[in-house]
Amino acid sequence: MTRTYEEITDDAVISEMVRDSGVFCMGTRVPSRLLAEFGEKRIRRTPIAEPSLVGMAVGAAASGLRPIVNLTNVTFSFLAFDQIANQAARMRFMFGAQNNLPLVLRAQYFNGSHAAAQHSQTGYALFAHLGGIKIVLPSNPVDAGGLLITAIRDDNPVYFFEPGRVTGMSPEFDMPLEPIAFGRARVCRHGTDVTIVALGYMVTVALAAAARLAAEGISAEVIDPRTLVPLDLDTICDSVRRTGRLIVVDESLSTCSMASEIVSSVLEADDMFGHLRSSPRRVCTAPVPVPFSPPLEDFVLPGETDVYVAASALVTGSA
Repeated sequence: MTRTYEEITDDAVISEMVRDSGVFCMGTRVPSRLLAEFGEKRIRRTPIAEPSLVGMAVGAAASGLRPIVNLTNVTFSFLAFDQIANQAARMRFMFGAQNNLPLVLRAQYFNGSHAAAQHSQTGYALFAHLGGIKIVLPSNPVDAGGLLITAIRDDNPVYFFEPGRVTGMSPEFDMPLEPIAFGRARVCRHGTDVTIVALGYMVTVALAAAARLAAEGISAEVIDPRTLVPLDLDTICDSVRRTGRLIVVDESLSTCSMASEIVSSVLEADDMFGHLRSSPRRVCTAPVPVPFSPPLEDFVLPGETDVYVAASALVTGSA
Protein backbone atom coordinates (compact mmCIF):
# COMPACT_ATOMS: atom_id res chain seq x y z
CA MET A 1 0.00 0.00 0.00
CA THR A 2 1.35 3.43 -0.94
CA ARG A 3 1.40 5.83 1.99
CA THR A 4 2.31 9.51 1.97
CA TYR A 5 4.74 11.05 4.43
CA GLU A 6 1.87 12.91 6.10
CA GLU A 7 -0.19 9.75 6.47
CA ILE A 8 2.68 7.86 8.09
CA THR A 9 3.64 10.65 10.50
CA ASP A 10 -0.04 11.25 11.33
CA ASP A 11 -0.27 7.56 12.19
CA ALA A 12 2.65 7.99 14.58
CA VAL A 13 1.05 10.97 16.32
CA ILE A 14 -2.37 9.30 16.52
CA SER A 15 -0.91 6.16 18.07
CA GLU A 16 0.81 8.20 20.77
CA MET A 17 -2.23 10.38 21.42
CA VAL A 18 -4.32 7.24 21.95
CA ARG A 19 -1.61 5.75 24.14
CA ASP A 20 -1.04 8.86 26.29
CA SER A 21 -3.78 11.40 27.05
CA GLY A 22 -1.12 14.00 27.87
CA VAL A 23 -0.01 14.26 24.23
CA PHE A 24 -1.49 17.20 22.32
CA CYS A 25 -0.61 19.22 19.23
CA MET A 26 -0.22 22.96 18.66
CA GLY A 27 0.50 24.92 15.52
CA THR A 28 -0.53 27.51 13.00
CA ARG A 29 -1.35 24.57 10.73
CA VAL A 30 -2.86 21.40 12.12
CA PRO A 31 -3.56 18.13 10.25
CA SER A 32 -7.27 17.86 9.43
CA ARG A 33 -7.21 14.13 10.16
CA LEU A 34 -5.98 14.72 13.72
CA LEU A 35 -8.43 17.56 14.26
CA ALA A 36 -11.34 15.37 13.16
CA GLU A 37 -10.28 12.53 15.45
CA PHE A 38 -9.31 14.40 18.62
CA GLY A 39 -11.07 17.75 18.42
CA GLU A 40 -9.93 21.26 19.24
CA LYS A 41 -9.02 20.51 22.85
CA ARG A 42 -6.04 18.33 21.88
CA ILE A 43 -5.36 19.76 18.42
CA ARG A 44 -4.83 23.47 19.03
CA ARG A 45 -4.74 25.88 16.11
CA THR A 46 -2.71 28.93 17.16
CA PRO A 47 -1.99 32.44 15.89
CA ILE A 48 1.24 33.11 14.01
CA ALA A 49 3.20 33.98 17.14
CA GLU A 50 6.07 31.51 17.51
CA PRO A 51 7.59 32.96 20.73
CA SER A 52 4.24 32.62 22.51
CA LEU A 53 3.52 29.23 20.94
CA VAL A 54 6.83 27.69 22.02
CA GLY A 55 6.69 29.42 25.40
CA MET A 56 3.28 27.89 26.10
CA ALA A 57 4.55 24.48 25.01
CA VAL A 58 7.56 24.69 27.32
CA GLY A 59 5.25 25.52 30.22
CA ALA A 60 2.91 22.66 29.32
CA ALA A 61 5.82 20.21 29.12
CA ALA A 62 7.18 21.38 32.48
CA SER A 63 3.70 20.80 33.93
CA GLY A 64 3.59 17.16 32.84
CA LEU A 65 1.97 17.29 29.39
CA ARG A 66 3.61 16.21 26.12
CA PRO A 67 3.13 18.95 23.52
CA ILE A 68 3.97 18.56 19.84
CA VAL A 69 4.56 21.94 18.20
CA ASN A 70 4.27 22.29 14.43
CA LEU A 71 6.43 25.28 13.52
CA THR A 72 5.90 24.68 9.77
CA ASN A 73 9.35 25.96 8.74
CA VAL A 74 12.73 25.95 10.47
CA THR A 75 13.11 29.66 9.81
CA PHE A 76 10.07 30.44 11.96
CA SER A 77 11.68 28.78 14.97
CA PHE A 78 14.37 31.48 14.93
CA LEU A 79 11.71 33.83 16.30
CA ALA A 80 11.36 31.54 19.32
CA PHE A 81 15.09 31.07 19.83
CA ASP A 82 15.03 32.44 23.37
CA GLN A 83 12.28 30.04 24.41
CA ILE A 84 14.11 27.10 22.82
CA ALA A 85 17.70 27.94 23.81
CA ASN A 86 17.22 29.49 27.25
CA GLN A 87 14.16 27.58 28.46
CA ALA A 88 13.52 24.26 26.68
CA ALA A 89 17.18 23.30 26.39
CA ARG A 90 18.11 24.40 29.91
CA MET A 91 15.16 23.82 32.23
CA ARG A 92 15.65 20.15 33.09
CA PHE A 93 19.33 20.76 33.88
CA MET A 94 18.75 23.96 35.87
CA PHE A 95 16.25 22.20 38.13
CA GLY A 96 18.44 19.19 38.72
CA ALA A 97 16.22 16.83 36.69
CA GLN A 98 13.40 17.21 39.23
CA ASN A 99 11.00 17.50 36.31
CA ASN A 100 11.03 16.28 32.71
CA LEU A 101 10.53 18.43 29.62
CA PRO A 102 8.89 16.18 26.98
CA LEU A 103 8.52 18.63 24.09
CA VAL A 104 8.64 17.90 20.35
CA LEU A 105 9.27 20.69 17.86
CA ARG A 106 8.54 19.85 14.22
CA ALA A 107 9.66 21.96 11.27
CA GLN A 108 10.48 21.52 7.59
CA TYR A 109 13.10 23.09 5.40
CA PHE A 110 12.53 23.40 1.68
CA ASN A 111 15.84 23.00 -0.14
CA GLY A 112 15.26 21.81 -3.68
CA SER A 113 11.74 23.23 -3.93
CA HIS A 114 12.57 26.76 -5.12
CA ALA A 115 11.39 28.30 -1.86
CA ALA A 116 14.20 30.90 -1.80
CA ALA A 117 16.68 31.83 0.92
CA GLN A 118 14.43 32.37 3.94
CA HIS A 119 12.71 28.98 3.61
CA SER A 120 15.76 26.93 2.64
CA GLN A 121 17.77 27.03 5.85
CA THR A 122 18.43 23.63 7.42
CA GLY A 123 19.20 25.00 10.89
CA TYR A 124 19.90 21.68 12.60
CA ALA A 125 23.57 22.44 13.33
CA LEU A 126 22.52 25.66 15.05
CA PHE A 127 20.21 23.84 17.46
CA ALA A 128 22.58 20.90 17.91
CA HIS A 129 25.11 23.41 19.24
CA LEU A 130 22.86 24.38 22.15
CA GLY A 131 23.11 21.20 24.20
CA GLY A 132 20.04 19.84 25.97
CA ILE A 133 18.01 19.23 22.80
CA LYS A 134 17.92 16.00 20.81
CA ILE A 135 18.08 16.46 17.04
CA VAL A 136 16.27 14.11 14.65
CA LEU A 137 16.70 14.14 10.86
CA PRO A 138 14.85 11.38 8.95
CA SER A 139 15.72 10.44 5.39
CA ASN A 140 12.48 8.66 4.49
CA PRO A 141 8.82 8.58 5.62
CA VAL A 142 8.94 5.20 7.39
CA ASP A 143 11.92 6.20 9.52
CA ALA A 144 10.18 9.50 10.18
CA GLY A 145 7.19 7.68 11.64
CA GLY A 146 9.28 5.46 13.91
CA LEU A 147 11.53 8.29 15.03
CA LEU A 148 8.52 10.51 15.74
CA ILE A 149 7.08 7.89 18.10
CA THR A 150 10.38 7.83 19.98
CA ALA A 151 10.52 11.63 20.05
CA ILE A 152 7.04 11.90 21.59
CA ARG A 153 7.92 9.35 24.28
CA ASP A 154 11.23 11.02 25.15
CA ASP A 155 11.36 13.00 28.40
CA ASN A 156 13.67 15.62 26.87
CA PRO A 157 13.02 18.31 24.25
CA VAL A 158 13.42 16.99 20.71
CA TYR A 159 13.69 19.06 17.54
CA PHE A 160 12.36 16.97 14.64
CA PHE A 161 13.70 18.36 11.36
CA GLU A 162 11.79 17.34 8.22
CA PRO A 163 13.45 17.78 4.81
CA GLY A 164 10.88 19.04 2.33
CA ARG A 165 11.97 16.59 -0.35
CA VAL A 166 11.46 13.70 2.07
CA THR A 167 7.92 14.85 2.90
CA GLY A 168 7.08 14.44 -0.79
CA MET A 169 7.92 10.71 -0.78
CA SER A 170 5.16 8.06 -0.84
CA PRO A 171 6.65 4.62 -0.15
CA GLU A 172 4.97 1.23 -0.17
CA PHE A 173 4.27 0.55 3.51
CA ASP A 174 1.59 -1.49 5.25
CA MET A 175 3.31 -2.60 8.46
CA PRO A 176 2.60 -1.25 11.95
CA LEU A 177 4.96 1.56 12.90
CA GLU A 178 7.62 0.66 15.44
CA PRO A 179 9.67 3.15 17.49
CA ILE A 180 13.24 3.64 16.26
CA ALA A 181 15.83 4.19 18.97
CA PHE A 182 17.81 7.42 18.90
CA GLY A 183 21.55 7.22 18.31
CA ARG A 184 21.44 4.22 15.97
CA ALA A 185 22.50 4.88 12.41
CA ARG A 186 21.30 2.82 9.46
CA VAL A 187 23.71 1.38 6.91
CA CYS A 188 21.72 1.94 3.72
CA ARG A 189 24.28 0.34 1.40
CA HIS A 190 27.34 -1.72 2.24
CA GLY A 191 30.67 -0.96 0.60
CA THR A 192 34.42 -1.36 0.95
CA ASP A 193 36.13 1.61 -0.74
CA VAL A 194 34.62 4.77 0.76
CA THR A 195 32.18 5.68 3.54
CA ILE A 196 29.55 8.27 2.65
CA VAL A 197 27.64 9.69 5.62
CA ALA A 198 24.57 11.47 4.29
CA LEU A 199 22.10 13.64 6.22
CA GLY A 200 18.35 13.75 5.57
CA TYR A 201 17.40 13.84 1.90
CA MET A 202 21.09 13.60 1.02
CA VAL A 203 20.77 9.86 1.66
CA THR A 204 18.78 9.63 -1.59
CA VAL A 205 21.46 11.66 -3.36
CA ALA A 206 24.27 9.54 -1.90
CA LEU A 207 22.60 6.26 -2.89
CA ALA A 208 22.25 7.49 -6.47
CA ALA A 209 25.92 8.46 -6.48
CA ALA A 210 26.87 5.08 -4.98
CA ALA A 211 25.05 3.26 -7.78
CA ARG A 212 26.93 5.35 -10.32
CA LEU A 213 30.23 4.61 -8.57
CA ALA A 214 29.46 0.89 -8.51
CA ALA A 215 29.17 0.91 -12.29
CA GLU A 216 32.82 1.99 -12.34
CA GLY A 217 33.98 -0.57 -9.81
CA ILE A 218 33.99 1.69 -6.72
CA SER A 219 32.18 0.28 -3.69
CA ALA A 220 30.61 2.99 -1.51
CA GLU A 221 29.07 2.42 1.91
CA VAL A 222 26.19 4.84 2.64
CA ILE A 223 25.26 5.61 6.25
CA ASP A 224 22.20 7.52 7.46
CA PRO A 225 22.76 8.79 11.05
CA ARG A 226 18.99 9.36 11.52
CA THR A 227 19.69 11.39 14.67
CA LEU A 228 22.39 14.04 14.97
CA VAL A 229 22.06 14.39 18.74
CA PRO A 230 22.77 11.71 19.85
CA LEU A 231 25.10 10.73 17.00
CA ASP A 232 26.02 7.10 16.34
CA LEU A 233 29.74 7.71 15.95
CA ASP A 234 30.57 4.03 16.52
CA THR A 235 28.82 2.90 13.34
CA ILE A 236 30.50 5.65 11.32
CA CYS A 237 33.97 4.89 12.73
CA ASP A 238 33.55 1.14 12.19
CA SER A 239 32.80 1.82 8.54
CA VAL A 240 35.72 4.22 8.08
CA ARG A 241 38.10 1.67 9.65
CA ARG A 242 37.15 -0.71 6.85
CA THR A 243 37.02 1.72 3.93
CA GLY A 244 39.76 4.16 4.97
CA ARG A 245 37.90 7.05 3.39
CA LEU A 246 35.12 9.42 4.55
CA ILE A 247 32.76 11.82 2.82
CA VAL A 248 29.95 13.65 4.65
CA VAL A 249 27.10 15.02 2.53
CA ASP A 250 25.14 17.82 4.19
CA GLU A 251 22.83 20.32 2.46
CA SER A 252 23.94 23.02 4.90
CA LEU A 253 26.74 25.52 4.53
CA SER A 254 30.02 23.82 5.47
CA THR A 255 31.02 26.41 8.10
CA CYS A 256 30.15 25.10 11.60
CA SER A 257 28.03 22.37 9.99
CA MET A 258 27.15 18.87 11.13
CA ALA A 259 29.43 17.71 8.31
CA SER A 260 32.28 19.52 10.06
CA GLU A 261 31.27 17.99 13.40
CA ILE A 262 31.16 14.46 12.03
CA VAL A 263 34.53 14.80 10.29
CA SER A 264 36.24 16.21 13.38
CA SER A 265 34.62 13.59 15.64
CA VAL A 266 35.95 10.79 13.44
CA LEU A 267 39.44 12.32 13.38
CA GLU A 268 39.44 12.67 17.18
CA ALA A 269 38.25 9.11 17.84
CA ASP A 270 40.85 6.66 19.17
CA ASP A 271 43.02 5.04 16.46
CA MET A 272 40.98 6.50 13.60
CA PHE A 273 43.67 8.73 12.12
CA GLY A 274 45.86 5.75 11.26
CA HIS A 275 43.05 4.08 9.33
CA LEU A 276 42.49 6.98 6.91
CA ARG A 277 43.97 6.58 3.46
CA SER A 278 43.07 10.14 2.45
CA SER A 279 41.76 13.34 3.98
CA PRO A 280 38.01 13.37 4.72
CA ARG A 281 35.82 15.43 2.42
CA ARG A 282 32.69 17.52 3.08
CA VAL A 283 30.14 17.91 0.28
CA CYS A 284 27.93 20.82 1.33
CA THR A 285 25.88 23.74 0.07
CA ALA A 286 27.87 26.64 -1.34
CA PRO A 287 28.47 29.42 1.24
CA VAL A 288 25.61 31.66 0.07
CA PRO A 289 21.89 31.96 0.81
CA VAL A 290 19.99 29.45 -1.33
CA PRO A 291 18.81 31.27 -4.49
CA PHE A 292 15.21 31.32 -5.70
CA SER A 293 16.28 30.67 -9.30
CA PRO A 294 15.94 26.91 -9.96
CA PRO A 295 19.20 26.60 -11.97
CA LEU A 296 21.11 28.57 -9.35
CA GLU A 297 19.58 26.54 -6.52
CA ASP A 298 20.64 23.33 -8.26
CA PHE A 299 24.12 24.80 -8.61
CA VAL A 300 24.65 25.68 -4.93
CA LEU A 301 23.03 22.58 -3.37
CA PRO A 302 25.01 19.33 -3.22
CA GLY A 303 23.90 16.83 -5.83
CA GLU A 304 24.61 13.35 -7.11
CA THR A 305 27.46 14.47 -9.36
CA ASP A 306 29.16 16.35 -6.51
CA VAL A 307 29.14 13.21 -4.36
CA TYR A 308 30.25 11.02 -7.26
CA VAL A 309 33.18 13.30 -8.12
CA ALA A 310 34.32 13.59 -4.49
CA ALA A 311 34.19 9.83 -3.91
CA SER A 312 35.86 8.99 -7.18
CA ALA A 313 38.66 11.44 -6.46
CA LEU A 314 39.27 10.01 -2.98
CA VAL A 315 39.39 6.41 -4.17
CA THR A 316 41.52 7.01 -7.27
CA GLY A 317 43.87 9.35 -5.44
CA SER A 318 43.17 12.33 -7.68
CA ALA A 319 41.75 14.50 -4.87
